[in-house]
Amino acid sequence: MGRSSDPLPEAGPIGIVWAASSLEQPMQPDLILRGANLPDGRREQDILIKDGLIQAVGPQIDARGRDELDVSGRLVTPPFVDCHFHMDATLSLGLPRLNRSGTLLEGIQLWNELKPLLTVEAVVDRAMAYCDMAVAQGIGAIRSHVDVCDPRLTGVEALLEVRRRVAPYLTLQLVAFPQDGLYRSPGARENLLRALDLGVEIVGGIPHFERTMEDGRRSVAELCELAADRGLMVDLHCDETDDPLSRHIETLACETQRLGLGGRVAGSHLTSMHSMDNYYVSKLIPLIAESGVAAIANPLINITLQGRHDAYPKRRGLTRVAELAAAGVRVAFGHDCVMDPWYSLGSGDMLEVAHMAVHVGQLTGIDAMRRCFEAVTSEPASILGLDGYGLEPSCRADLVVLEAWDAVEAIRLKATRLFVLRAGQIVARAAPRIASLDLPGRPPAVSFLHAAPAS
Repeated sequence: MGRSSDPLPEAGPIGIVWAASSLEQPMQPDLILRGANLPDGRREQDILIKDGLIQAVGPQIDARGRDELDVSGRLVTPPFVDCHFHMDATLSLGLPRLNRSGTLLEGIQLWNELKPLLTVEAVVDRAMAYCDMAVAQGIGAIRSHVDVCDPRLTGVEALLEVRRRVAPYLTLQLVAFPQDGLYRSPGARENLLRALDLGVEIVGGIPHFERTMEDGRRSVAELCELAADRGLMVDLHCDETDDPLSRHIETLACETQRLGLGGRVAGSHLTSMHSMDNYYVSKLIPLIAESGVAAIANPLINITLQGRHDAYPKRRGLTRVAELAAAGVRVAFGHDCVMDPWYSLGSGDMLEVAHMAVHVGQLTGIDAMRRCFEAVTSEPASILGLDGYGLEPSCRADLVVLEAWDAVEAIRLKATRLFVLRAGQIVARAAPRIASLDLPGRPPAVSFLHAAPAS
């Protein structure tokens, strides 16, 4: 970690400075963050860190740290959590060719062309490069689905190695994902079992991609039973389609209740709900809430890939985020893809994900926008079952200092990650975003921060 002799970039009138203390005292904190704003609305809070854990949180705490960081007026949050990603494909854009149409089906075709060409070394290299990007963006945990339909299990072998390498600074959960269908793809079931035996810890599936609705229903039941037998979590790509009759989430909720899996199951995408009639949804959402199944939407990718058969009106692609949350369902957002066969864009920015959700879901009320911030932080952390996540004493000192006053402004600006801490150690930093001006009669520089909101 830097000391006072290791100066950080100045930020002008809203600068961040180090202050080192020579005063030794019993249980002296290793680091104190001074004057932080917190996502729950608390302001001017000091955060004391020792041995990688948060020791205390409160205003103007009378203590001296070996190092102190002035973050006055800046939002300090636990790290971002990406609860739905495909790391085996990330950064493979252009291999073996570009997705010219930008559609889901061409992306699937491209992935099937690329899979035979994959090597463990290449997947590891791309995934490690993405993990560097993710850490710099303040992501502390990722749940990645990994395709098990390749009998070589190249992606599985690669991501198990990546998980080992990044463990000191990034939590990586892996989902055994039969991407071409548990029954539709020959050998997929056996490959999934092999992947679990190798150490992949979550059961995945894609029931709407099976050849029939009945095969999809059977796959949900079998996958949930497998998870129950092994004591594992479940995360299914579920109803990622515009077809309102794709209702596998109903089966997933029922199987979750039948097998006592509540709190361990997530349905990802759930885009068919944007096309379901309201009467059916009035039955479905209470069933999901009662079962304890979590919902994971992927705003960037859902808005891009869904509704492709529509002229106008054109469906938005996002599941019913507001209605699910209002019913008590845990709702989180994932990034899904970055520069791969399905999506040519992306930079690992979970604030961009939340920003898209705010717009596509018309979630522009103040409380709704704050919930969108929670949907890329605390909510996915709960779904993933992350230990020690939070901003209370005894939580891990995994923190992100954002160039924003509060959660809403962080989404508005897709705020710069000024500092990223893992176990109390700075692992990434960036200069504040300030532009120089050369305009007569105007200030020489401009910050994009707005005035601090009223208490």
